[in-house]
Amino acid sequence: MRSQSIIAAVAGVVAVAGAAHTAHAFCGFYVSGSGEKMFNDATQVVLMRDGTRTVLSMQNDYKGPLEDFAMVVPVPVVLHDGDVKTLDARVFAHVEALGSPRLVEYWEQDPCPRPVDELVAYGDAGGMAFGAGGGTGYGVGMGRATVKVEAKFDVAEYQIVILSATDSAGLATWLEDNKYKIPAGAEPLLRPYVEGGSKFFVAKVNPAKVRMVDGHAELSPLRFHYDSEDFSLPIRLGMANSSGTQDLIVNIISKDRRYEVANYKNVFIPTNFDVKNAVKERFAEFYAALFDATVRANPGAVVTEYAWSAKPSYHCDPCTNADVNGGDLAALGGDVVGLDARSEFVLTRLHARYGKRT
Repeated sequence: MRSQSIIAAVAGVVAVAGAAHTAHAFCGFYVSGSGEKMFNDATQVVLMRDGTRTVLSMQNDYKGPLEDFAMVVPVPVVLHDGDVKTLDARVFAHVEALGSPRLVEYWEQDPCPRPVDELVAYGDAGGMAFGAGGGTGYGVGMGRATVKVEAKFDVAEYQIVILSATDSAGLATWLEDNKYKIPAGAEPLLRPYVEGGSKFFVAKVNPAKVRMVDGHAELSPLRFHYDSEDFSLPIRLGMANSSGTQDLIVNIISKDRRYEVANYKNVFIPTNFDVKNAVKERFAEFYAALFDATVRANPGAVVTEYAWSAKPSYHCDPCTNADVNGGDLAALGGDVVGLDARSEFVLTRLHARYGKRT
């Protein structure tokens, strides 16, 4: 009897250790009353979609001045109190663990002995289509430069204002008049969203309600939902806070399908192949290099890193220690799209790398 080492690399995600040259993308941009330079270091996005209803949850790792901090995100409709809530950050950790890259070693009896150095990597990605992710508008229309406060309410540490505008310069002026300093170069990035008729979700932070951890603010994750025929993410504004190339990682939870991006090329991360034993000790470097090579070979493509059906308490094979439970599903939007503690679901993990010129 011989033992066989089998290492399984399920198409996973997250920016792994060793990819220090990247920063995660954000679906809007930050504005602040101080003149200090701000960077958006890490953002996790989880989407749920059913029919025309979209639930968008985001966790932001913000390091910068709290004075007059705010987050600006284009949305297709006016949001109201009740459409927005804060979440426990642990739900993002569970989703991340479920779709993260992993290397699993199996030991089993092999009746037909094979070299112990032979290792196998495998994964899964099965399918359906994702509507216009990464798009910048919902139609076209210009008019007199006005800004209107459509709604105003508080949620936890956030003071939320929903704005509409007929001109990007007018919106920039409103932010400046209300003591927000928009990042250099943000006004042209705002323009397509204003012209497309988007509303603007401005979540300002009350510093007195923010918890500080290791010298920086730990902001509560935000979740909001709306109904729209479009299923898209407004990623261009994230470049306003970018220090260069960004990695955008999007998790999509659906009842019965995986998603692709409709307006960019889609490719799969390589999987189902043999790797050497040395990979076990350097998997983070291995995966980062694998993703780099995949992007180089497919410029401008969005990479599907994970797609698998699951249900609470049972995930996949090989599994992680994470448990995406019924409470997690409800918190991330199951309460408004009809996923409960017994529901099977499909998790899709999409990864794009882009910069100001790409």
